[in-house]
Amino acid sequence: MRARTTSDVLEAAAVLRTGGLVAFATETVYGLGANAFDARAVAGIFAAKDRPFFDPLIVHVAGRDQASELAATALETATALMDRFWPGPLTLVLPKREVVPDLVTAGLGTVGIRLPDHEQARELIARAGCPVAAPSANLFGHVSPTTAEHVAEQLGERIDVILDGGPCRVGLESTVLDLSEDRPVLLRPGGTTQEAIEAVIGPIVVRTAAVPGKAAPAPGMLDRHYSPRTKLRFWDPETEVVPRGRVGVLSLREITCDARLQTTIALSPSGDLAEAAAGLFAALRRLDAAGLDVILAERFPDEGLGRAMNDRLRRAAAE
Repeated sequence: MRARTTSDVLEAAAVLRTGGLVAFATETVYGLGANAFDARAVAGIFAAKDRPFFDPLIVHVAGRDQASELAATALETATALMDRFWPGPLTLVLPKREVVPDLVTAGLGTVGIRLPDHEQARELIARAGCPVAAPSANLFGHVSPTTAEHVAEQLGERIDVILDGGPCRVGLESTVLDLSEDRPVLLRPGGTTQEAIEAVIGPIVVRTAAVPGKAAPAPGMLDRHYSPRTKLRFWDPETEVVPRGRVGVLSLREITCDARLQTTIALSPSGDLAEAAAGLFAALRRLDAAGLDVILAERFPDEGLGRAMNDRLRRAAAE
């Protein structure tokens, strides 16, 4: 049955309370949510996305009090980061309480928690009366959705409700920071920059690759992820020629037009990385639908949000 698309938060919250699946907007991307305390409902997320069970889920909360139901958050570092970045695109990985089902955490002793900076998302979670486990609302490994229409294209027949909250403002998934070790570890770059985090707590360790044969400590760490159907590779317009065939280009600023290019998308003519990040996944979808043989992606400056965008494109380009 086709998912209902609605703007009725009360209707969507009722679906969550009764064990259903709701796609909802956050400031980052659309999430596919289920009651985090209901293992059967959470299993539905994995089935709808064709997601492997070794990839843990992030749990979204309506406030810091709700976060304390999931994990001990008394760490000074966690408190400082919550004070500065919550609500916002930062997921904190903390030792979990027993009440959190192992299915949510891929059997790990930690859980990722986030307070989204999206009023409708927080209202949905509050009215549902439970924390909401929610990965991105797309088939596993594919391009993340930033509009309700993107969700409907891939999951419309597999879920119960799509709560339309408009286009996502940030457009990149949250940064994931593990606070369960002796030093904070950046597991996934995202909407909160490494530079901003280090300005609050000092230098952090960066470890963005999963260990083969073990459950990933955070989502988005597999070698191949965020992938369009069309082959994608990095490309330097200053040193590389345009290959034969139907070719599209994704760049930060406008590039000199080449007659062999079928489609070009410049994400921010002014070079604004926040503007570029907000449009990245939608641009990949447009290029993927253009009937191309290959998508050429120019690297972004490896700083701030550019670091997170390069991470997404590197995984999208992996064989």
